[in-house]
Amino acid sequence: MGAAPGAGPGPGTDRAGDRGRPVRLAPSDVLRLGLLGIRTRRMRAALSALGISIGIATLVLVTGIPASSRQDLNEQLSALGTNMLRAEPQPDQKPPVLLPEEASRMVARIGPVTHASEVANTHALVRRSDRTDPNDGLGLTVLAARTDLLPAVNGKVRSGKFLDSSTQTFPTVVLGYQAAARLGIPRLVPGQEPPQVIIGAKWFTVIGVLDPLPLAPDLERSVLVGWPAAKSQLHFDGHPTVIYVKAREDAIEAVSSVLPDTLYPQLPGLVQVSRPSAALAAKRATDSTFSALFLGLAGVALLVGGIGVANTMYISVLERRREIGLRRALGANRGQIRAQFLTESVALSLLGGVAGTLLGVLTTLGYATYQGWPPVIPLPSIVAGTVGAVVIGMAAGVYPSVRASRLTPTEALAAA
Repeated sequence: MGAAPGAGPGPGTDRAGDRGRPVRLAPSDVLRLGLLGIRTRRMRAALSALGISIGIATLVLVTGIPASSRQDLNEQLSALGTNMLRAEPQPDQKPPVLLPEEASRMVARIGPVTHASEVANTHALVRRSDRTDPNDGLGLTVLAARTDLLPAVNGKVRSGKFLDSSTQTFPTVVLGYQAAARLGIPRLVPGQEPPQVIIGAKWFTVIGVLDPLPLAPDLERSVLVGWPAAKSQLHFDGHPTVIYVKAREDAIEAVSSVLPDTLYPQLPGLVQVSRPSAALAAKRATDSTFSALFLGLAGVALLVGGIGVANTMYISVLERRREIGLRRALGANRGQIRAQFLTESVALSLLGGVAGTLLGVLTTLGYATYQGWPPVIPLPSIVAGTVGAVVIGMAAGVYPSVRASRLTPTEALAAA
C-alpha cells in the first residue's frame, strides 16, 4: 500500500538508513492537513469561529469604547486647567514683593514645566475717549503681557490678532472679553478703521479681542499691552506680577512646591501659588478606574467561544475516525495526528480571532465617531485578541488531538 502524500515512507520500510526512523512532515504539510478539516466543513468551522470572533470583538469593544470615552473626558478635564498653576506675590505686603524681571524664563528652566508666561499690572487707567472722567477706569486693569501668554491660559482670539513681535513695541492693545464689552468694542470688523482707546494720556489702537478665559477670568477684565510698549509708553518697571505656568500633570505638585523658591528665593513664603485644579484629582481617578465587569464579560465570551471550538474539534475527531485510521495504517504516527488536529484547532481560532479583532476595531471606531469622542484602540487589546485566539485554539484542541492520536488503525477503521 502506497504512503500518504507528504507522509514519506512508513516506519516499516526497507529503505537503507530509514528502518525504524519516525515519519517526518514538513510544516507546510502539517498546515495543509490542519486546514483540510476547515475547508471540508466550512459551515461548522464558520459557526465555531464565530464564537471566538464574538469573544475577541467583545474584548476589543470593552477596552476601546471605555478608552475613547475616558480620553474624551480627560480632554474636557484638561481644558479645566489640570496642568496649570498661577504664582504671584502675597497681597498687601509692605514693601511690595518685586518678582525678578526674568521670572518666566527662570520658571521655564524647571524640568517638568512645559510653558511659562507672565503679565504685570501697569497701574494705568484706560478710557474709551479723552472726554470721559480721567479717574474712571471702568474697573479694568491695564496689563503688560508677553506674546506667548495665550498658550499658557488656553486663550483664543475672538477677532483681530494677539500681540506679536511686530506689534508689541507699538501702542497697540488686545482687549479681554469683558473689557471689550465695557469699552463698547465687542469685536473688530475687517476692513474698518480699528478703534482706539486712551491709556493715561496716550492713544492705543485695538488690534484684537479675546474669547472668554475660564482659566484666567481676571484677564477678561484686562487691557493687554505689549511688554516693550508698556515700558516705553506707560513707564512700566518690568517686574511681573503674575506668572502662569503649565507643567506635566504627573509632576504638578512638585512644580508647585518649588515655584516660590525659584521666583523669590530670599523669602519664598511671600509668593503664593494656586493649588492644582480639583479637576486633576478627578482625571486621575478616571485614569485609574477600569470596568472589571466588562472585562469579565469578555472573558466569559472567550470561554464560550473556546468551548465551541473544543466541541467542534471533538465532533470532528468522531466523524473522521476513518481518515485517522487510514492515515495511521499508511504510516502516520501519533505525533502527526496530534499536530494535524491541534493545527486545525489553532487555525480555526486564529481565523475567528482576526475576524473578531477587525470587527471590534471597526465597531469601536464607528461608535466613538458617532459619539464625537476621539477614537482610541488600545494596542494591548489587539495583541491580546490575537494571542488569546491562539491560546484558546491550543487549549481547545489538546484533548481532541490527543484522543485522535490514541486511536489505533483497527479501532478507527472498525468504528467508522
